[in-house]
Amino acid sequence: MDRQLLEVRQVTKYFGSGSVVTKALDGISLSVQRGDFTAIMGASGSGKSTLLNVIATIEQPSSGDIWVAGQNIAEMRERQLADFRRDQLGFVFQEYNLLDTLKVGENITLPLELRRTGRAEMRRELRRVAQTLGIQDQLDKYPRKLSGGQRQRVACARALIAGPALILADEPTGALDSANSRGLMQTFVQMNEQLDSTILMVTHDAVVGSYARRVLFLKDGRIWSEVDRGSRDRRDMYREILAVMAALGGERDVW
Repeated sequence: MDRQLLEVRQVTKYFGSGSVVTKALDGISLSVQRGDFTAIMGASGSGKSTLLNVIATIEQPSSGDIWVAGQNIAEMRERQLADFRRDQLGFVFQEYNLLDTLKVGENITLPLELRRTGRAEMRRELRRVAQTLGIQDQLDKYPRKLSGGQRQRVACARALIAGPALILADEPTGALDSANSRGLMQTFVQMNEQLDSTILMVTHDAVVGSYARRVLFLKDGRIWSEVDRGSRDRRDMYREILAVMAALGGERDVW
């Protein structure tokens, strides 16, 4: 199997028209291998959320190609994109996006419902992800009965259950306190190391970024710098992230 899962080739994204045009992405290129845990960081307006959105097929690039699992999503029509999102991508958002009218187990299995998966397989997969993420005791509850950290763990289970090629996380700790943020990031590490999930995450938080194996820093729609953990521990990773942030213009000023 080809280890390269995601390849972004010379992608540009413009917003606006006429005399008021903003270039959000400026010929950006990057690749992500299967099993990677990559974070994207940058100042407000650097292009990090736009980059995640074009990979997620929420936005169309103005030019360039995006290959995911051997498919060029930049050339897909809307129906193909809908099928691709359902089958190949898992999403974890800042605001959970759980349905309050469905129980936890029903929220988690929603991607399988959309695939019309058989009931026996659905129950089996629900058991698997719930046990892996330690939420098997929450399945019959409604999301409103859970803490923020528990809801995000449910969102992770929903993202995992259909076996997507790539999990995209947009500021997943943004609505959590520091303790729940640590718990969620430990869940992400567990997903990556134990389940071999490939994760691409946008964050503005150096602590959150330090859990990733690699951090890409964007500036003005381009990759400005990169930090790889290698054999270092998370504290060393955190210190290097802070150093790059300072070089970009100062933590207080731009982050």
